[in-house]
Amino acid sequence: MSVRLAIATSAAYPAIHPDDVQLAAALAARGVQLQVCVWNDPGVDWGSHDAVLVRTVWDYFEHYDAFLAWLDRLERTGTPVINPVALMRWNSDKRYLLQLESLGVPTIPTRLAARDALHAALAAFQDRDVVVKPCVSGGAWRTVRGAVGDPAFDRAVSQLPSGDYLVQPFVQAIVDDGEWSLLFFGGEFSHAIVKRPAAGDYRVQEQYGGRIDAVEPDAATLAAARHALATCMALGLGDASYARVDGVVVDGRFLLMELELIEPSLFLADRPDAAERCARIIAARLEPLHRIEAPRTENA
Repeated sequence: MSVRLAIATSAAYPAIHPDDVQLAAALAARGVQLQVCVWNDPGVDWGSHDAVLVRTVWDYFEHYDAFLAWLDRLERTGTPVINPVALMRWNSDKRYLLQLESLGVPTIPTRLAARDALHAALAAFQDRDVVVKPCVSGGAWRTVRGAVGDPAFDRAVSQLPSGDYLVQPFVQAIVDDGEWSLLFFGGEFSHAIVKRPAAGDYRVQEQYGGRIDAVEPDAATLAAARHALATCMALGLGDASYARVDGVVVDGRFLLMELELIEPSLFLADRPDAAERCARIIAARLEPLHRIEAPRTENA
């Protein structure tokens, strides 16, 4: 195979992330020519690559309009993208959770509200512990948690910028038992981890002190994650080479929190076997591109 593959990242991560090093090595061993490119670098000619693998674009939600415009550019060049552009565009706005819920996927109960309507939406959760997060976000960005009716929480909500938000009851099981992440490559289950927050926090992300543990899901949890992913795939937006299904188990039932199809950590650093599985799927997607042709340009 001789395919020129751009690995899309962000300015804060201008090289291959440590979590993706083994994946990159496995792709290179299959003859894939890798080039790391910052997604919003205006100097990159994306059409000169045979395909684009989207990885650590971890600031896309901070530049959302530009990100959508970038996806449009990739679409116009006809450059194959992993995962597909239509799938990423759908996944970039968390109101997709409401669609999946309407299709029978168990999720944390969620209300949608514009910033100016947040206090009215929160009235339904009086005296309850809730989480408010932007529809377009990541890594707990602009996410606030508190008890409805608490003055400090009310002030935090009032200070949120304009936009649309999700309102969800806080799930104590995240603190008690952790948040599950189940990884799938080409629709097949690969491995799973549980993310646990630091003492006194509820956020499981590494930057807030969260830690991860490798785990094996039970049959019910795995079946629920498969159902969530299959429901998404049935929408006809393209096949996911990689997918991460995040959720929490409450009273023995897996509830979907996020379906990560754009730039999830795949937790490959300690899993060379999983890196090989992921590389095999990506290489299979690239195989039809194994041909000699003139490079495309963005003006083509």
